Amino acid sequence: MDAATLITFIIYLVGMLLIGVISYRLTSDLSDYVLGGRRLGPGVAALSAGASDMSSWLLLGLPGYAYAAGMDALWICVGLAVGAYLNWQFVAKRLRTYTEVANDSITVPDFFENRFKDNSKILRVISALVTLIFFTFYTSSGLVGGALLFEESFGMTYTTSLWIGAIVIISYTFLGGFLAVSWTDFIQGILMFLALIIVPIVAVSKVGGWNEMTNTVGSMDASYLDAFDAGGAIAVISLLAWGLGYFGQPHIITRFMALRSPKDVPTARLIGMAWMVVGLFGAILTGLAGIAYFANDPLIAGDVDNSEKVFIFFTDVLFNPWVSGILLAAILSAIMSTIDSQLLVSSSALAEDFYKAIFRKNASQKELVWVGRIGVLAIALFALILAQNPESSVLELVSYAWAGFGAAFGPVIILSLFWKRMTRNGALVGMIVGAITVIVWKQITGGIFDLYEILPGFILCTLAIFIVSMVDKEPSKEILAEFEAARK
Repeated sequence: MDAATLITFIIYLVGMLLIGVISYRLTSDLSDYVLGGRRLGPGVAALSAGASDMSSWLLLGLPGYAYAAGMDALWICVGLAVGAYLNWQFVAKRLRTYTEVANDSITVPDFFENRFKDNSKILRVISALVTLIFFTFYTSSGLVGGALLFEESFGMTYTTSLWIGAIVIISYTFLGGFLAVSWTDFIQGILMFLALIIVPIVAVSKVGGWNEMTNTVGSMDASYLDAFDAGGAIAVISLLAWGLGYFGQPHIITRFMALRSPKDVPTARLIGMAWMVVGLFGAILTGLAGIAYFANDPLIAGDVDNSEKVFIFFTDVLFNPWVSGILLAAILSAIMSTIDSQLLVSSSALAEDFYKAIFRKNASQKELVWVGRIGVLAIALFALILAQNPESSVLELVSYAWAGFGAAFGPVIILSLFWKRMTRNGALVGMIVGAITVIVWKQITGGIFDLYEILPGFILCTLAIFIVSMVDKEPSKEILAEFEAARK
């Protein structure tokens, strides 16, 4: 690697660690560590949510999918854009208000317990358990992305790359908590945005412009340009169903909870959606340009796992070393911005929802912050074990975790905000049904079971909540009064 690229890359890493150190000095209690004291502005909240949402999937997984499958990738982008917009439009403001009304809830399991006045703690514990299970897979996907980056850019072995990337990310999350995560995500979101504008524009111009690119791609395989060649109705529905995942992603909806005011939601929504649409379009364009650019020397045509390096290859062959270093930092930004959020939500589940709820009800704020920090290390270690396989796919790991959260938490979040007849038992059974459906469905293939597991999980979770809530006794007057207070 060129020295200029390496210097640029190192400067970026030092900057991220510096933010972690500064945030460490501003973190005094668990609310600060987990939710930043509810003082995020709309710009930081929007880009932080977007960056933590998209992760390495946006710069590695999606361009790789478009490189391997062509315009089939369009469907997943449509599903995600619609899902993200509906999440900002209907969930963000209501959740920000309700979590404050419901005893100032600072985590998703905390909100569930306070929303349904669950003194048994079972709802909190089960939701925390779901969080830990699926976030371990999600975090693992980011570590795989980091390993691919270091492996390809620095010529390291996969294992060495995996550990170096993990150490950097864990360090600033361990130190600074939510403030470090949100501000680094804000910077990382800007870097990702610029990278997904610059790389596809330069790549398309290098292959002779839009018309020349599409002609080259079409001459290789006409199906690359046919969005309706996605493999039939089940495949298209599966790709669109990704949008359902937004309603249940803890690392995204905690940004809604952390906004300084519900009035900031419209501004944050505008910034977040503009960032997202441009990013998704840029990622697909990068993959299509890759088909044309590497036409005579394909990466590994049709193989999604290996084609996930197409963005990395472009940064190397199209730009001078200084720009290349910035673009590689953007890829690492995408990876870091999601892993740090996932580690933080997982550590908060350990500190607030297991340690305090079950073992140490009178634990001090300082004690809980340190339990959260130790949780970051423990969860990262499990994720590292999962990521040890060099054949791991970023897209595959993300899709499994995304489905798990979308199916287990999505319907519970939506109905808890908009349906006052919903009960604690309905939420509990729905959550379990959604999670188990995803796990079981994933293990079966063929026919209807080729459908993305998030859809059956989401549907069955919703039905379980509705049926159990209707046969259960009505919520107490206290719960109904709080629901009305949050609504108004």
